[in-house]
Amino acid sequence: MRNDLNKINCMIYRSGTSKGVYFLENDLPSDIKERHDLILKIMGSPDIRQIDGIGGATTVTTKVAIISVSKREGIDLDYKFIQPSIDEAIVDDKPTCGNILTAVGAFGLERGLVNIKDKETIVNVYDVNTGATISQTIQTPNRTINYRGNFSIPGVPGTAAPIEMFFKNIAGGKTGSYLPTGNVIDEFDGIKTTCIDISMPVVFVKAQDLGITGYETPAQLDEKKELYEKIEKIRELASHAMGLGSSKGNVIPKFAVISKAQNNADINIRYFTPKTAHPALAVSAGFCVSAGCFIKGTLLNQINNKEFKIGEHNVKIETPSGVIDVGINFPSKDFMEVEGKTTRTIRLLLSGEVLV
Repeated sequence: MRNDLNKINCMIYRSGTSKGVYFLENDLPSDIKERHDLILKIMGSPDIRQIDGIGGATTVTTKVAIISVSKREGIDLDYKFIQPSIDEAIVDDKPTCGNILTAVGAFGLERGLVNIKDKETIVNVYDVNTGATISQTIQTPNRTINYRGNFSIPGVPGTAAPIEMFFKNIAGGKTGSYLPTGNVIDEFDGIKTTCIDISMPVVFVKAQDLGITGYETPAQLDEKKELYEKIEKIRELASHAMGLGSSKGNVIPKFAVISKAQNNADINIRYFTPKTAHPALAVSAGFCVSAGCFIKGTLLNQINNKEFKIGEHNVKIETPSGVIDVGINFPSKDFMEVEGKTTRTIRLLLSGEVLV
């Protein structure tokens, strides 16, 4: 059968608590504007339902990963993250996504970009957006990728095979500093904030200072129009103070509301994407939260009063979907050397061609 549509190879993964479309870099235009325009058409943006594309009509289910064989020593794959807007003709290629990152190694194995090994295969990934390096341990018994397993993560029904991920070079990826404003506390639009750039630039605010409890469901938060207007004001001011320029049209810096945990955790969070409340928490933001708990004087540290010590730590973060365990390691007293560790799951949903 012939038709007048263009065919592009792709895979769709549920990766962590996100869902995205994965492409080989060589299958997309090299010109950035042409590439971004094509991605918008593929996802069906701008349209709130994305009825004419394969986007998921929510931010966490409308994501794109672009993969290539890396030329960097000791690295297997380069990973470029793209966040298409849903209701605007905007493509943001500045942030990263740790959830979408989770399936990058498996994609590389499926496409034959990395040699698969017996029992388990370690894939080393370079995050183009942030400069971080990540090693992923994927279960590959009999040189077969295991997607099925007994590991579960908050925000995803059922179980799957675990993928262990170890992150290096995650501090200051966008701003050059883990405290991009130079302060542990800033005030924007009359609200005290802490701005941290570890794996992801995030602006943190205490829930009570925004007139909420911090225990609302994402749906309840999304109904609060005045809250989002306040968030955007703070985010814009904080973005300039962090050296990121205007936040308008960009998803970074991200925004998070914190409070004391209720369910045997270290801290409670409501994370924003930023136009909607996240059902759980981004992997990248998880490292930012965890490390921030140990930076003396930050709003996060005020909540749990964690004492900094060199070595490995485990931080329990309470989210709307449950408690997430995030490993953090401080090799020295320098927070720019912080490392992260987490375990996530993925599922391959589709392998084929998208027509545009």
